[in-house]
Amino acid sequence: MTAPHTVLGRAVSLLRTFSFEEPVLTLSELSRRTGLHKATAHRLCRELVEHRLLDRVPGGYRLSRGLFELGMRASTERTLTEVALPFLQDLYERTHETVHLGVREGSDVVYLLKIGGHRQARSPSRTGGRMPLHATAIGKMLLAHADPGDVASLLTGPLERVTAHTVTAPGILHRQLERALDEGVAFEHEESAPGLTCVAAPVTVGEDVVAAVSAAGPLGRFWPARHAVVVRAVAAAIGAALARRSTP
Repeated sequence: MTAPHTVLGRAVSLLRTFSFEEPVLTLSELSRRTGLHKATAHRLCRELVEHRLLDRVPGGYRLSRGLFELGMRASTERTLTEVALPFLQDLYERTHETVHLGVREGSDVVYLLKIGGHRQARSPSRTGGRMPLHATAIGKMLLAHADPGDVASLLTGPLERVTAHTVTAPGILHRQLERALDEGVAFEHEESAPGLTCVAAPVTVGEDVVAAVSAAGPLGRFWPARHAVVVRAVAAAIGAALARRSTP
């Protein structure tokens, strides 16, 4: 077998060498089957172990649980977007403003879906893009439901100032998160982009918040408090649909 030319290609080649029939392979077997020099295979395997994509076990290497978790995350997010899309389209039709579906990843919100028409506000968000949690309504909603230890860690670290209105004072942000928990919605006023305001609500399955939904528009045209009820209703509908889908 001819070895791939790029580092990424070589790493993928190593991972694809494993199978159900041969879950554990030695370094020599990996080198021979991928066409990689043994020293190169060893270095890549060591890095893959460090990144929890391979495990070092007696007799060689095997795929790690970390790789399984990545696959499950991709499957979960695909299901989430498939279920949420028609509801998000309905939210757009009811508001005629930019609507989002997002999930938390570390200290960021990652946007899985974004829908906006010709009237959509200028927004830094994009499908697949990310923004700091504390600078967006959807991020605040996700952060409000995060593990208290994660919240404390974020509040003790430096908070990036995205615009002149981004909340960077830990005490103020903490009060906003408490309000979001009490009211079931979170708000943003020019914190991610000048002239942009937003309202978000959590998507809950059982007791777990798996995502959040938001509607955003320009100051002077979009009044987030007026849209809080419909955003909350759409988020609840997505959660109910996800729960039905996961029920045997």
